[in-house]
Amino acid sequence: MSRPSALEAARLFIEENFSTCEGALLGGSVVRGVDTKTSDLDIVVIDESVSTEYRESLYAYGWPIEVFVHTKETIRHYFQTDCKRARPSLPRMVSEGIPILDHPIIPILKEEATKLLRDGPPSWSQQTIDMKRYFLTDALDDLIGSTNRGESIFIANSIGESLHEFVLRTNGRWTGHSKWIVRALKEYNHHFAVEYINAFDEFYLNNEKESIVQLVDSVLDGYGGRLFDGFSLGKNRTQS
Repeated sequence: MSRPSALEAARLFIEENFSTCEGALLGGSVVRGVDTKTSDLDIVVIDESVSTEYRESLYAYGWPIEVFVHTKETIRHYFQTDCKRARPSLPRMVSEGIPILDHPIIPILKEEATKLLRDGPPSWSQQTIDMKRYFLTDALDDLIGSTNRGESIFIANSIGESLHEFVLRTNGRWTGHSKWIVRALKEYNHHFAVEYINAFDEFYLNNEKESIVQLVDSVLDGYGGRLFDGFSLGKNRTQS
């Protein structure tokens, strides 16, 4: 027996579980057209009757479903916290989402989410840039000096996440997590994303570190290069 379409399954789910809610949206990969056979349905619900926001995962109508239940107040709070950490998961879901159960609040929230995405994340201070340069330098030195394959793999993992964050945040762009790291880099600069993927692929396949080293150095060179000597945190703070 075939399962209903993503949108039909989402409508059935809302009718059965949130028929009195103020509005609902279907977002995520099925809306963007990049879903796979294991993709779930991301459903955002506005329900003023709930005592607290919550997230729940379940199976229904042949689909894995993740539902994010909010009031108008809590969803706006999560918009802001997502944007402060530079990973706008909820604003993106709402901005891209297809209304399942429409309500006057839905276009308002979509407009607010779209504006937040357009405005970009908060800018890094010079102090933050220097701190991130230091941690990237430290991890890169660890990778260069490592002779243990297992340790090197996880050092490289750390560098990959930190490097993507550094590149995107210093250019006023949103960051990602897991698969969204590559997606965010491609949205920013496709050529750089290919270099990034190839550098880490070469390391994981052939234990070749040089491409990662060159890539990190090429990024840091625009901000003064590697940073170790003279870096300090908290040295001049007034002691109570």
